[in-house]
Amino acid sequence: MKHVDIYTDGACRGNPGKGGWGAILVYGGHERELSGGERETTNNRMELSAVISALRALKEPCDITLTSDSKYVVDAVTKGWVDAWRKNGWRKADKSPALNVDLWEQLLPLLQMHHVNFVWVRGHNGHPYNERCDVLATTFADSL
Repeated sequence: MKHVDIYTDGACRGNPGKGGWGAILVYGGHERELSGGERETTNNRMELSAVISALRALKEPCDITLTSDSKYVVDAVTKGWVDAWRKNGWRKADKSPALNVDLWEQLLPLLQMHHVNFVWVRGHNGHPYNERCDVLATTFADSL
């Protein structure tokens, strides 16, 4: 399996509000930047959209290190929350509805296709790729 490093970030101008996401895929010395967004969204939706879009950009199953500053995304996957939400009919432990189910349902099959190791980094803390993803995300949000 090819190893790909992926960096993602989401941003929102207001929450909800205009939002953007950015992703960088790094493989074999090459970098590919992706970005997108929506006029009315939330920060967490943009964080998830960045991850989904980056994984969809891969043409074959890969071994991935995915770095994000989103505790929501990283913890939901690595701590098994999303699996529990799905098993419980998209309800959280407190019985309240899980949010962003449409995006989680898009992400889960992608996580089965690839071997993804999630790494959390503190946002706005000088990580070069995280900072660049933030610029991609905020620039797209500001363009809406």
